[in-house]
This record gives sequence, structure tokens and C-alpha cells, in this order.
Amino acid sequence: MSEFWPVRDALAYLAGSWRVARTVRDLASGAEGEFSGTTDFGRLDGGGLLHEESGTFRWQGVARPAERTLRFLPGPAPGTADVRFADGRPFHDLDLSTGRHVTDHPCSADLYRGEFSVLDAGRWRTVWRVGGPAKDLVLVTDYTRITG
Repeated sequence: MSEFWPVRDALAYLAGSWRVARTVRDLASGAEGEFSGTTDFGRLDGGGLLHEESGTFRWQGVARPAERTLRFLPGPAPGTADVRFADGRPFHDLDLSTGRHVTDHPCSADLYRGEFSVLDAGRWRTVWRVGGPAKDLVLVTDYTRITG
């Protein structure tokens, strides 16, 4: 039995609502934070999904609201997607056809390396490692499908 769950259609798999739990660790300072909330993948006119995440981010004892919006557009094959920021700039590619994908996103002097793992029909995880002159972070996010 494989530890990853292959996905035939990435956009169909992601569609819907997910509970989100994220840990953020600053490897240089040892500081830790967490985000908890939800992500909704709703249909976009013309195809694709609008990813809307909202919740609470706690960093060094301070809680504040946090949100982000991404666009997941159809990729070249059903198991893939083209992920973009809300303003349309490219973010990263995504290929869930084997249940696991590694991608990079250069951002100024920093490099974001993301690993996506599909665990089953209702759970997936991302691990982003961020390195650069001013950043040394690991962000681990677990998604659990909200049913009913």
C-alpha cells in the first residue's frame, strides 16, 4: 500500500471546504506559530477554483485574523493545476497524479520549496521550506475535508 493517494483530477479533488491546521517554525530563532481556519475551493467562471483561506494566526502569543486567496487553474492534464496568486501572477505548478509533488517558487532572494502529499480522499498536506538571506522557515499545513 502506497503512502500517497494518486489523484486523477486535481481540481475535482480539491473542490469544497477544508479544515486547515498550519504550524510555522523559524529555524533561525526557534520561534513558532500556528494558523487554524478553513479553506474553500469554489468554482471560478471560465474554469478552475478560487482558493479562499481564512482563520487565526498566532505568533509569539499574539493572535490576529489571517486570510489569503489563490487561483487554481486547469493544468495540462487532469491531475494537474496551475496555481496563481489572486492578482494572476504565477505561484507554482501542481501535479497530484501520483499523490505527491515537489515544486519551487523563487521570491526575491528567497526560495520556497513545497511538497504536496495526498493522504486519502479527505486529507492532504503541504510542507513549505523557505530559505534565503532573511528567512529560514518550515510551514506544515494539514487539510481535512469538511463533510456534511
